[in-house]
Amino acid sequence: MITRYSRPVMTQIWSQESKYSIWYEIEAHACDAMADLGIIPKKDAKAIWKVKNHIFDPEKIEDIEKVTKHDVIAFLTYLSNLIGPENARFIHQGMTSSDVLDTCFNIQLVKACDVLLQDVDDLLSVIKDRAYQHKYTIRIGRSHGIHAEPTTMGLTFARFFAEMHRNRSRLKIARKEISTGAISGAVGTFANIDPKVENYVCKKLGLSAEPISTQIIPRDRHAAFFSTLGVVASSIENIATEIRHMQRTEVLEAEEYFAKGQKGSSAMPHKRNPVLTENLTGLSRLVRMAVTPALENVITWHERDISHSSVERNIGPDATITLDFALDRLKNVIQNLVIYPERMLQNLNKFNGLIMSQRILLALTQKGLSREKSYELVQRNAMKVWERNKDFMTELLLDQEILNHLSKKEIKEKFNLKYHTKHVDTIFKRVFG
Repeated sequence: MITRYSRPVMTQIWSQESKYSIWYEIEAHACDAMADLGIIPKKDAKAIWKVKNHIFDPEKIEDIEKVTKHDVIAFLTYLSNLIGPENARFIHQGMTSSDVLDTCFNIQLVKACDVLLQDVDDLLSVIKDRAYQHKYTIRIGRSHGIHAEPTTMGLTFARFFAEMHRNRSRLKIARKEISTGAISGAVGTFANIDPKVENYVCKKLGLSAEPISTQIIPRDRHAAFFSTLGVVASSIENIATEIRHMQRTEVLEAEEYFAKGQKGSSAMPHKRNPVLTENLTGLSRLVRMAVTPALENVITWHERDISHSSVERNIGPDATITLDFALDRLKNVIQNLVIYPERMLQNLNKFNGLIMSQRILLALTQKGLSREKSYELVQRNAMKVWERNKDFMTELLLDQEILNHLSKKEIKEKFNLKYHTKHVDTIFKRVFG
């Protein structure tokens, strides 16, 4: 992933140095397990740990790979040179490359997921703060992009919180799904390695042993993991799209913070564009781009092939690094979002009380009129507002057929905005507890 959309906390997980360090731990723990079982001498297993603090040199390993054309063999050759051939002869005993590659990949995904979970927690905290800050800040709710009925900015933030809280639960499940390792040897039969080795290594590395792994860990686990990342990305875009809409000049109910010295356009000095949320929309697409290849990786030939390998070398780092950056950026956007309550009221009142049409409709049905007749009476007055910019309450008060059923006082009462916020507390308790 390019540096522009990367954070060190996540890129470090996917560095070559980190990968080789994990490979080394897998091999060293496997030797310890085999020594405990009496398969290899304990002194040789112990000798492998003498390079525990060594920083593995990716360039030297890659130079060896240019000859071997095999990354794991190149690493084992490099490791053998470090600890000496006498001790090194027991490394990788009965194991296959996938034991190292798949177990390492899952460890990296677990570590990445831990970062993402912290990102979500940080984002949830910010959203919650903004929700309570604007709990009763009235704004117009929209359906199909058209004015519907009043809501509050706090409820908008509350639904963002609820959605992201569901995503947190999904990430926890995805983490558990991917927290398996396999040290089962060629085609996964344990013919040349004891299953106790796998249990030992997995326990040391915080994983569960894969119940049956063929020669690779089943890729339905990874498909579920990357699908979850795709859902989180879509939620990010959902929130970003709402903010982008609010920042439109014709709406301007909120906008991204515009810093001193910031420039919105190379041509038009007046511009203040929603560049961060537009960026989040694009980043969300990049994360979702990993989902289909991950689903297709589920299909492999027999006990193994490497059709999934090139895909995962890309989508593992790219999807997690991008999502980490996007979650952090969204947190900052929401934390610094500039909100305009006065403009929200202006927009709400733009159509002269038209948004209270349902209250009049319901009041008429409660007076004994059919729903169809009530709808007809209300709609004919509502259309005057749309078409001739009339005042909705005034038109209702002039409609004798409506006055036959509702008093003027009853009509006016239906235009009280507080009616629409009476259950805000109930919703907040549901969302925040």
